[in-house]
Amino acid sequence: QVRLVESGGGLVQPGGSLRLSCVAPADIFAISIMGWYRQAPGKERELVATGTVGGRPDYADFVKGRFTISQDNAKNTVTLQMHGLNPEDTAVYYCHSMSRDYAYWGPGTPVTVSS
Repeated sequence: QVRLVESGGGLVQPGGSLRLSCVAPADIFAISIMGWYRQAPGKERELVATGTVGGRPDYADFVKGRFTISQDNAKNTVTLQMHGLNPEDTAVYYCHSMSRDYAYWGPGTPVTVSS
């Protein structure tokens, strides 16, 4: 069973920052497009940010300029740096890997933005 292991979620005040990380198995990381999704209570899961085949990350409109996705290929890790968090960002954040033949999800890490 492929395991994507997320970390870094938690409680943060509005305007604050969090850094989410996801470690994938090396063989999966090497062939996959890595990304982050989120699911807020009562809502569908939505894309937050993802790498692309061309190499330039793609972001949802609601996070542009606030969130940055990056990868450390030596550590098989994809990171989501989040700034300017607001209560609407409250959700469970999921790491996602996608290759030609497979797609995997992490178990999710909760992010709560509240004063």
